[in-house]
Amino acid sequence: MIVDAHTDVLLEVVDPSLELVLRQGSFERYWLRRLTAGGVGVQICPLYGEGARRTDARERTLAELAEFTRAVEENTEHVCHVRTRAHLDDARLRLVLSMEGVEPLEGDPDAFDQWYERGVRTASLTWNHANEFAGGVGTPTVGLTDRGRALVRRFRELDVVLDLAHASEQTWRDVVEEEITFSVTHANCRAVCDHRRNLADWQLEALAERGGVLGLMGLSFAVDPDDPTIARWLDHFDHAVAVMGIDHVGIGADFVDQQPPNDAKSRLALDDLAGPEDFPALLTALRERGYEQEQVEAITSGNWLRVLRASLPT
Repeated sequence: MIVDAHTDVLLEVVDPSLELVLRQGSFERYWLRRLTAGGVGVQICPLYGEGARRTDARERTLAELAEFTRAVEENTEHVCHVRTRAHLDDARLRLVLSMEGVEPLEGDPDAFDQWYERGVRTASLTWNHANEFAGGVGTPTVGLTDRGRALVRRFRELDVVLDLAHASEQTWRDVVEEEITFSVTHANCRAVCDHRRNLADWQLEALAERGGVLGLMGLSFAVDPDDPTIARWLDHFDHAVAVMGIDHVGIGADFVDQQPPNDAKSRLALDDLAGPEDFPALLTALRERGYEQEQVEAITSGNWLRVLRASLPT
């Protein structure tokens, strides 16, 4: 079974280039069969309002939430919304709601409680840009604000999984001071590919010290734009395991619309890994790289399940 900590299964529903009739039902038409084909058992689904680049983050995020709710209600034979620990044992495809950037809170830390009631169980503070709560990778010296510290402490009270994907280095340092467990749903290793979205070794070490998991991201720019292959992605797995240990490494593929454009250099997909239906190729590659079955299971499901079981309410 695969647990994928980050793939944008809800993004199309607010795409202004699509007619409403095309947006609705995109989960069934596009994602459900692909997730099933790839053996995905748990999919974390980010609500993403495009953060500081827009003024309607709350409205866009609510639109994604409405489509998520519709997709669950109309496909109950196949999927369930994970709200509690018991839901992780469901035999259907289990969908966990996350929030990628907390701009929909509109600057109010207390507003997160409403999103928790709606089923959000993991959240990142930012996308790449700074907001009222924290700095993103585009603002590396901006850290937690007072509102950000209040929100992080509320996450700790609710046992929400704090996700430091897209966060600035100063935000990382400030979060470490807060003594809260955190994870990273989608990033790679900067020592293997020097990109601002990837993590330095000190960040990997801090993550492991807090008992978190890193979901390794299958996007070409973060793997190696000059060698966008599964083999090169595995170099990130190897490095993460070497720095943190096998118990802190997972998958956060971040599949989006990854079909290669005419300019191969600008494509997002890896060779032979364009979507969740290609996860079997990753499993084969891990085994061929020398990972034993127990290690493969830890990476592909066990580590993220541990984090979720520790945080979800009973």
